Amino acid sequence: MTKRMGYRDWRCIALWWHHFFLLWSTIDGQTRYSIPEELKQGSVVGNLAKDLGLGLTEIFDRKMSVASEAGKHYFSVDAGKGELVVNDRIDREALCGQSASCVLPLQVVVENPLQSSRIEVEIKDINDNSPSFVTREINLNIPESVAVGKRFPLESADDPDVGSNSLKTYSLSKNDHFSLKFKETKHGESVPELVLEKPLDREKNALHQLLLTALDGGNPVKSGTCQITVTVLDINDNFPVFSENELKVSLKENSTKGIFVIKLTATDADEGLNGEISYSFGSRTPDSVLSTFDINHATGGIVLKGALDYESYRSYLIDITAKDKGIPEMEGHCRVRVDVEDINDNAPEIVLTSKPSSVRENASSGTVVALISARDIDSGDNGKMTLNVHKRFPFTLKPSFSNNYELITSGALDRESFSEYDVEITATDSGSPRLSSSRIIPVRITDVNDNAPLFTQKTYNVYLKENGVPGSILYSVSASDLDSGENAKITYSILDSKVQDVSVSSYVYINSDNGSIYSMHSFDYEKLKVFEIKVQAKDQGSPSLSSNATVHVFILDQNDNAPAVIYPSSAVLGSLSHQRMPRSAKAGHLVTKVTAVDADSGHNAWISYKLAEATDASLFTVNLYTGEVRTKRAASEQDDSSQRLLIEIRDDGEPVQSATVTVSILMEDGLHEPILDLRQKAAEPSKKTGRITLYLILSLASVSVLSLVTFLILAVKCIRSSSSSGSCCTRRSDCDDYKNPNRNLQIQLNTDGPIKYVEVLGGDMLSQSQSFRSCMSPMSEYSDFTLIKPSSTTDFKEVISVLDASLPDSTWTFESQQVSRR
Repeated sequence: MTKRMGYRDWRCIALWWHHFFLLWSTIDGQTRYSIPEELKQGSVVGNLAKDLGLGLTEIFDRKMSVASEAGKHYFSVDAGKGELVVNDRIDREALCGQSASCVLPLQVVVENPLQSSRIEVEIKDINDNSPSFVTREINLNIPESVAVGKRFPLESADDPDVGSNSLKTYSLSKNDHFSLKFKETKHGESVPELVLEKPLDREKNALHQLLLTALDGGNPVKSGTCQITVTVLDINDNFPVFSENELKVSLKENSTKGIFVIKLTATDADEGLNGEISYSFGSRTPDSVLSTFDINHATGGIVLKGALDYESYRSYLIDITAKDKGIPEMEGHCRVRVDVEDINDNAPEIVLTSKPSSVRENASSGTVVALISARDIDSGDNGKMTLNVHKRFPFTLKPSFSNNYELITSGALDRESFSEYDVEITATDSGSPRLSSSRIIPVRITDVNDNAPLFTQKTYNVYLKENGVPGSILYSVSASDLDSGENAKITYSILDSKVQDVSVSSYVYINSDNGSIYSMHSFDYEKLKVFEIKVQAKDQGSPSLSSNATVHVFILDQNDNAPAVIYPSSAVLGSLSHQRMPRSAKAGHLVTKVTAVDADSGHNAWISYKLAEATDASLFTVNLYTGEVRTKRAASEQDDSSQRLLIEIRDDGEPVQSATVTVSILMEDGLHEPILDLRQKAAEPSKKTGRITLYLILSLASVSVLSLVTFLILAVKCIRSSSSSGSCCTRRSDCDDYKNPNRNLQIQLNTDGPIKYVEVLGGDMLSQSQSFRSCMSPMSEYSDFTLIKPSSTTDFKEVISVLDASLPDSTWTFESQQVSRR
């Protein structure tokens, strides 16, 4: 018996194969290597970096990996050298069985960017298996009457190796009665047969011991043996004979248990017990057949008793023996081949070859997201597959090679709409009925800075009382960004602009994190009434995006100024004013007129006059609104010639601010000089100062008339268009205030910059009876004044003349009780 080679022997042979037969080649654009099986771990297969055109740094940086479709990691990549090395023991027989070609397809995957390449490793056979027999001993009972030339089938040996290393021939130990010959089957198999060359004589030799040796074609040659024991029997000289030596039948793999497979029939020419036949499976029938099929010993019928699975066994070879009951027993043989037909009982399977990559939302169409493969263990049309991605996803599949695909982008991505996709891929085979399976692949969309911050409003109106505490908050603006992460982090800043020729940053500052705007110092309404702040919101993306908003700040007046007396002029006359009047003055005689102004506005500038003290309170009265000092009755001889009046001047603010002026009146007999002469005489020491005072009084009178007319126009406008845009009076209390105007009205118009407004500071209640309001938008290019109760067209013309002088670049028109500027 030939000694079987040990593991160390074939390991040496494997190394010899590695050194002399390691090859690689490129076939149809694919790289192929050839190696012998059983190489030790760490053996080099080939230089992937060189053969795939990659640098050694790319092997490491791009994380090269190797995936095998065989499901086991037989190979790995040496990142330091870029070589493909053996990672585990490779047994060609376990991988490919008796197949002449054994090729392992590998998929080489590199990242950043994601791509894959297919290589093939051909596993060459080495002579690491000896031929072997299922049984180590064969017992043959041969009657002595058997004629010379009779053939007896022997068991075939099996050698897992292929090619020249596979089973080549048989040899029989030297003897006088038997020789060894071969029979070719329909499938090209060579079956050894024992041939009787010389008649047997039981009386001379009842037992023959023979040794059957199976030899392969390897170098060195390996062999396996089987002991044949021939027992010479006495006469039962007819063998059962089958009608055919080989039979073939097909069954679908979903055939039910108990189904009839085939009926075998053998005949025996003998009579009696020598002609009665019993059927059975051959003595060397494998367990896979015994567990799947059953035979009726009396009839020879074969039935299915187990489940068929095409993917496990595609065919069965069943040896049948027919024995008679003679003494000695005679037997005949035949072989049944059962082919299993595939049905579509396996759904396709989707395999994720690589981990899905995150995709930037601005990625172009065709960007690779993931690598996938599909397999179906069915055959034919049952194993043909089509893969699809649902149309609602902006992704598609691009075939690469042999049921491998790339999942790529096929449309525009927007993280703000969908930050992650669960991409459903469906694989469907071509069987009948069709089977399918699905797999969800999560794909995350990463953000790019494609959205600028947006303010809640484009413009903000802020109303701030004067004299506020420095450092107090004015307003908080807010912006939002649809992006995420750093791209959505917003910082606020104030764009540089001028307020009264001074940078706006000297007035306010902003919290860059939350958009809160703070004052740098206290504001004075009398110096600054309105200004604007341009705020910018900028994100932290690269490149950063920004947007702007405008904050209009309107300073609200506080009653922080007391009325100032402008006539009688304290600069000329001091705190005491001397006036003359004739003793013959009648009741209602105008003695003098006190005039005061208030630097505040609105109610805070509404001035009233009151006689606080008098030498004779019954003689004089002061008009509450105009400040005119008149006689209440005719003067008499009994009245003192020198009268002293203390007049209090109060505004309408909260708290009330006031001032006083003392007027000394001298009553003289036969005095006819008007009051103005006294003023002029008092002013003679400084004619220039008196002239200025006179001009100021005339200007105030004109402005008072025009202001009252303007109020009337605005009041009509408010009534006619309560829904008009701009800052009109919308509360009843506001309109009521305008319908009861105070004294000494003054009008101020501002047209500097984009903010336009009209402010009424005071007026003369007795000179006019109209009310008016201002209706305009801070950003409007048009401003309208509406007269409620105009006294005459002349009033409008006077208003227009003043407005033309104030705004020379504007055109003022009068139409249907309305003054308009274009």
